[in-house]
Amino acid sequence: MTELEKANQYREQNRVDEGEKPVFHVTPPVGWMNDPNGFSVFQGTVHLFYQHHPYSEEWGPMHWGHCTTKDFVKWKELPAVLAPDQRYDAAGCFSGSAIETEEGHALLYTGVMEREREDGSKEVVQHQCLAVGDGVHYKKVSENPVIPAGQLPQGFSTEDFRDPKIWREQGTYYLAAGNKNEKQNGQVVLFASEDLRNWRYVSVLADNRGKYGSMWECPDFFPLGNKYVLVVSPQDMQSDGAEFHNGNQAAALIGEYDREHGHLLEEQVISLDYGTDFYAPQTMETEDGRRIMIAWMQSWDMNIKPAGQRWNGMMTIPRELTLRDGRLYQQPVREIEHYRTEPVAYVDREISGRCELPGIRGRVLDLTIELQEGDYREFIVSFAGNERYHTSFRYVRDTQTIEFDRTYSGITRDVVCQRSMRIKKAEKTLKLRLIFDRFSVELFVNDGVQTFTSTFYTPLEAEDIVLECDKKAIINVEKYSISVEDDRCG
Repeated sequence: MTELEKANQYREQNRVDEGEKPVFHVTPPVGWMNDPNGFSVFQGTVHLFYQHHPYSEEWGPMHWGHCTTKDFVKWKELPAVLAPDQRYDAAGCFSGSAIETEEGHALLYTGVMEREREDGSKEVVQHQCLAVGDGVHYKKVSENPVIPAGQLPQGFSTEDFRDPKIWREQGTYYLAAGNKNEKQNGQVVLFASEDLRNWRYVSVLADNRGKYGSMWECPDFFPLGNKYVLVVSPQDMQSDGAEFHNGNQAAALIGEYDREHGHLLEEQVISLDYGTDFYAPQTMETEDGRRIMIAWMQSWDMNIKPAGQRWNGMMTIPRELTLRDGRLYQQPVREIEHYRTEPVAYVDREISGRCELPGIRGRVLDLTIELQEGDYREFIVSFAGNERYHTSFRYVRDTQTIEFDRTYSGITRDVVCQRSMRIKKAEKTLKLRLIFDRFSVELFVNDGVQTFTSTFYTPLEAEDIVLECDKKAIINVEKYSISVEDDRCG
């Protein structure tokens, strides 16, 4: 039995009951999940792969899990497609991307190998590899690795060369990968090929110039509106005012693309999400021209999974990206509206003190609250609550900040429970759209000009939603339950 067959057999024999997991967010059938990989269209179907260790709930030798969707909400699980079983990827099949080609669905991934130096120490080498398949079964090509680490310019890190993102322009394939330079600063390197097997180094697409953390993981590069966007996931970030927090981060560099020199002319750098659980986002372009992004809804430094839970990790809801007036907006995919049921609405409702509105409760919801007017200074929405548990967002009007608190969500580890963000684009009204799915909340502020994503593992019986205002607020509320059939991924 091959390593891949063993992994798929284990998954089938140890599958977690669906009632224990999120309803419409991608999760593994069992075991560990991290970065989204290969987010792409092949033969009219959207494919999503992911970093996966089926044998435990902790990170381990990386496989590629696989699922598909027609609408970004309802997912179908498929067998895992890659396992570390070759000399060049024996230490793991790390992150990558995918593209539809004439020979099939091409997966570009990072193969990791370990070898011993003459002094007995261990050396890690990362290089880029290719597998091609029919949408279900994939075969690694004989030419692997198609970009050996030794093809990097002198001084570039062969140990940190990973996470290729592929696209095609005017008959040429391009690939952007994360790397470090001789100063150990993060950078994104650009390669080109005509046949996916013979690649040439082009340039450094962008580098962090000693800012924005160290290694840049999981790059993604694409046009949006009249600009280009480079998404990176820096490690070892240091807090920078209200924009970036410490640790692992996801950032977007927005600017013009100097195609002649293969370089992004950066105009602004922004955080993609201000929450506690958002990393390694990857995008794709739909057949109708939308740019859709999905990310790993977890953080490397905050593994808060309850003891005994046999799955670990989930993806965000896919989000539509737009660039308007120089600002990047994210919104839940519009297809979620097809699964909304049990509508409840309140218009010009006056709130003061603590309030529970009839029909506004639950853990699988699409909830929008619009603060119209009032003399209030603070407004709180508390959710996943009962007499013992709750998690909340607090809006502080004077400082134009939103504060998150999951201290009382049942966490038993010493991890970040509170985080705040400053509202960048103040409006007369404040619009908060919250997407709940059992163990997570994704907040979209003022039509998605900022987002805040976090997980919590409060017992499912805690379903109360409480609104609280220090004085008086006039609000509109729109709530829907989300109902998705069971034939989904995970």
